[in-house]
Amino acid sequence: MTFSPPSSRWRESPSPSVTVQSILNKRSLGSRYERLLVLEQRALEQQIELTAELIRLIEKAHPCFAERHDESCDPGELLCQSTFYIGTFKGVGKLYLHTVVGTYGSSAFGVLGTSKQPEWAVSVLCNDALPFYQEQAIPVGAVLTDNGKEVCDTESHSYELLLTLAEIEHRRTQVRCLRSNGFVERFHRKVLDEFFRVKLRTTLYESLDALQADLDVWLQP
Repeated sequence: MTFSPPSSRWRESPSPSVTVQSILNKRSLGSRYERLLVLEQRALEQQIELTAELIRLIEKAHPCFAERHDESCDPGELLCQSTFYIGTFKGVGKLYLHTVVGTYGSSAFGVLGTSKQPEWAVSVLCNDALPFYQEQAIPVGAVLTDNGKEVCDTESHSYELLLTLAEIEHRRTQVRCLRSNGFVERFHRKVLDEFFRVKLRTTLYESLDALQADLDVWLQP
């Protein structure tokens, strides 16, 4: 039996993976980074639901995605508020930083407290953040918080009462999605790296007021 070689028209079929990759390349989706950016855009435009793993991957590729709930077009339109645990100190106990950050101009306000009780969250907002915007004649439209007990107190309702009297909308992050308050979380990383880790290593503070005084200076623009 004589075997005839294939004609010159015959070509080896490309593997499925090569075919898929070529299609992705033509659509500017060849790399994982490009695909994640497109997925991010779809999520922002169409509000499609993303899994926790996809959110983690997108935020790793494009950190600004963590701030998708914090967008604002005008000063005072949206403030972000949260509480950051700093550590335990001798003679003081647990120490927390109660923070408010404006998403438009990145104005930041912080008060050191020994608990996560509502009075601390009310204090930084009522005594520091709101007076700053009032002095500038800038109305505050909304405050974005997580669902912690300091802002969702079911007994005194002091925080909710403050916002109601000031006619400020209270927005909350998604439950079990801590990264949805990314703007203030990024500030917490910054203040931890550039202030607390430096000051607490080089300065021996004898009182909480002394640490607060240095923090106030650091927060100045």
